[in-house]
Amino acid sequence: MMNDTKAFWTKIKTSCRKAGREVIYRALQLFYAAQRKETPAWARGVIYAALAYFIAPVDAVPDALPGGFLDDLAVLAGALATVAMHITPEVDREAREKLDFWLGPADPAPPPPDQPAGGE
Repeated sequence: MMNDTKAFWTKIKTSCRKAGREVIYRALQLFYAAQRKETPAWARGVIYAALAYFIAPVDAVPDALPGGFLDDLAVLAGALATVAMHITPEVDREAREKLDFWLGPADPAPPPPDQPAGGE
């Protein structure tokens, strides 16, 4: 398990809005996948390395700069591609529920151009 789970939650909470839904969602998917006992040790290692980079105070592109979370997103996406088979529907549900709790539900997709907003 990550040495400092508290650091993960602190980073998530403090950068939630600035990092954006995509970055936080991917970090949460990885975090919840690592919590599952069915996730093998090699996959946990990949996950913890990516999450450690995410919570590190110094990284390739400082988070305070515009676009500063792009490097974090790239690292998280790479880890997700590597451990994709361990992102179960339950893991995805947990990540989405936590994300929606913090940021509110994602905006629903607009209706197609040929359909009015009321669905009529």
